[in-house]
Amino acid sequence: MKLPLWEPSEGHKRNANITRFIGLVNERYATKIDSFNGLHHWSINNLNEFWALVWEFCEIKASKPYDTVLTPTERMMDTKWFQGARLNFAENLLRYRDNRTALIFKGETQETVSSITYAELYNEVARLSKSLRESGVKAGDRVAGFMPNMTEAAIALLASTSIGAIWSSCSPDFGTKGVLDRFGQIEPKILFTADGYFYSGKTFDSLERVSSLLKELPSIQKVVVVPYVKRKPDISSVPNSIYYEDFLSPEAEPQIQFEPLPPDHPLYIMFTSGTTGLPKCIVQGAAGILAVHLKELKLEIDVKPGDIIFYFTTTGWMMWTWLLSCLALGSTVVLYDGSPFYPDSGTLWKLAQEEKVTIFGTSARYLAGLEKLGVKPGKEYDMSHLKTVLSTGSPLSVESFEFVYRDIKSDVRLSSISGGTDINGLFLTGNPIGPVYAGELQALSLGVAAKCFDPEGKPVLNQKGQLVVTTPYPSMPLYFWNDPDKEKYQSAYFDVYPDVWTHGDYIEITDTGIIIYGRSDTVLKPGGVRIGTAEIYRQVEALDEVIDSIVIGQDWEGDMRVILFVKLAEGVELTSDLVNKIKTTIRKNTTPRHVPAKIIATTDIPYTISGKKVEMAVRNVIHHEAVPNIDALANPESLKLYQNLKELES
Repeated sequence: MKLPLWEPSEGHKRNANITRFIGLVNERYATKIDSFNGLHHWSINNLNEFWALVWEFCEIKASKPYDTVLTPTERMMDTKWFQGARLNFAENLLRYRDNRTALIFKGETQETVSSITYAELYNEVARLSKSLRESGVKAGDRVAGFMPNMTEAAIALLASTSIGAIWSSCSPDFGTKGVLDRFGQIEPKILFTADGYFYSGKTFDSLERVSSLLKELPSIQKVVVVPYVKRKPDISSVPNSIYYEDFLSPEAEPQIQFEPLPPDHPLYIMFTSGTTGLPKCIVQGAAGILAVHLKELKLEIDVKPGDIIFYFTTTGWMMWTWLLSCLALGSTVVLYDGSPFYPDSGTLWKLAQEEKVTIFGTSARYLAGLEKLGVKPGKEYDMSHLKTVLSTGSPLSVESFEFVYRDIKSDVRLSSISGGTDINGLFLTGNPIGPVYAGELQALSLGVAAKCFDPEGKPVLNQKGQLVVTTPYPSMPLYFWNDPDKEKYQSAYFDVYPDVWTHGDYIEITDTGIIIYGRSDTVLKPGGVRIGTAEIYRQVEALDEVIDSIVIGQDWEGDMRVILFVKLAEGVELTSDLVNKIKTTIRKNTTPRHVPAKIIATTDIPYTISGKKVEMAVRNVIHHEAVPNIDALANPESLKLYQNLKELES
């Protein structure tokens, strides 16, 4: 029998937002729901009623109410939501205009944080919105950000969406080609950039790259530059550029003219990581994103007005937009830009201590890295205020679950969450009123008819299979940019099972939660047996000798063999004894099929800029195939380590 690592107290349950929501459901519909799972079951069988209550409970502001919650269509991808409504996304995030702190910003090189109140945020957005309108920006125009995770980036997003402009962003660590592959498709009118950024104690210039970008982006009419690495950077080399402060309207306290827009007016253009081809430009609608974000944050994460929430993210990741939606709930959002390990491994925990962070979000890779370094945040910093730890980006290992409860805080809810850029939200989520089990995500997201399908397309429990969604969801893409017949949209999600969203994760729904085994397109199949890559990572990366690893399948003699690359700790060599130890660990804790045919030492593992391992890129390299859009990688030079390896020739 599995024992939970943590269970909520009666006080936790009683005070959770979701408890009030369940009470509302029971009162309104004479149901007797008494658990998260019961609510989930009701939510997917009563989509209209559920999303109507979400709209009401989350107090979504609309200048005109909707006529219908859900308008079914022949294809799931064409479903319409909240038809008839008129609303503005930014107006919902700027509903509070008092002197509570809205945003806190800490840059890697800054000794102190800067902060802005809700009243100040509204005024700053109002001035920028007025300037954008005067520059000719109108609803439907694209505004792009090439910015660090700083206050001005959030203001630019809000000002743009207040007009109905479509926001899109890349973090400044993207290379020129990576930015052009994205912005070149959507033709933005305005570009916001900083003069540079800091990372690991180094200063990086952005203006030189921006100058190069502009030669290929004739649509950009104005570049707004935020001084960051220099007090007064020279912008003379950047055509049509202006300093942020000079661009802001001089009017002291203008009122924002929030554009009332249809529910499916485009809000964001997000990009796939692009490691398998030119990035897809995913267009997401305002009402759908708003309803989904507020549902997730308020009901599943349990964000409250007094919360101080931090998520380690860049502006190029969907988690940044998700984090900013917390403003609609009156909480304080903490922004950080820089390396999480500079000047030392306690950087983020020191920030959490000083700002009294109550909800701390990060990646599975970061937590695993802390454990490897022997960092014990709970012993070194005051975590008394911390109530929730969130992890995403990749599967969180059993060992990392145990690390959080042992070395960060024993009385904390650890929610490993998973969704995607595609929906700008979660399919697998947290449960404030349920237990936490090691290695498992707590719950299926409310309103998401998520299932695990076997190869025949049948739903299964306690068995591995594909993560699918069988009913519409409000934040599913409206369409892909420049895909008028939705052919790319169809092939991306709906070609495996007819009119069923196939997400591409290899999972198992257990009696107590959900386990993710990795991406289904990187599932290993030696001898026809399906093995998720995360199953091997969990074993290998628990060893002290191994810092990181990547596993791929190599086509070999009409079958596939498993190849494991390991990045070793300083001073450790890959001896025959260590190879045997790795193989024995894998065999003992999984199956003989999981044991790699080859184990090879490497000095670097390739990751995307958003922190995900790219097994497909390594697989392409060892099979002498091209790796599309290398600019999507944080460390593309690492791929050279996998070229023409003699060990793979026999």
